[in-house]
Amino acid sequence: VFALIVFACLVGEGYTNLPSSSELFCVFNHNEDACRYGIGIGVLAFLACIFFFMVDIYFPQISNTTDRKYLVLADLGFSGLWTFLWFIGFCFLTNQWAWTRAEDVHVGADSARAAITFSFFSIFSW
Repeated sequence: VFALIVFACLVGEGYTNLPSSSELFCVFNHNEDACRYGIGIGVLAFLACIFFFMVDIYFPQISNTTDRKYLVLADLGFSGLWTFLWFIGFCFLTNQWAWTRAEDVHVGADSARAAITFSFFSIFSW
């Protein structure tokens, strides 16, 4: 759920434009990589959650203990990796938000703060 919120905040109001221009830019210090990183890990985390949820549903039906072991290790390894990536994402988004000038953000400040907050919560949920 947290990954979906981060993704939705960045897609919905993560890009804005100046009143005098129609060109969109990322609200995080005009750094496109910050928005792309948040959207990317949000989408991939959501898809991974769906995959591992399906694995958990079919887990009792898997009789081979070697396959079970590899699935559990894959889940554990992916969770560890994604915890690290969410930590990097939180630090990156927070740093870029700290360098963003207030006059550059007319709309989307609350969504940017929500993306930062829920990326922090994602560290502990993963």
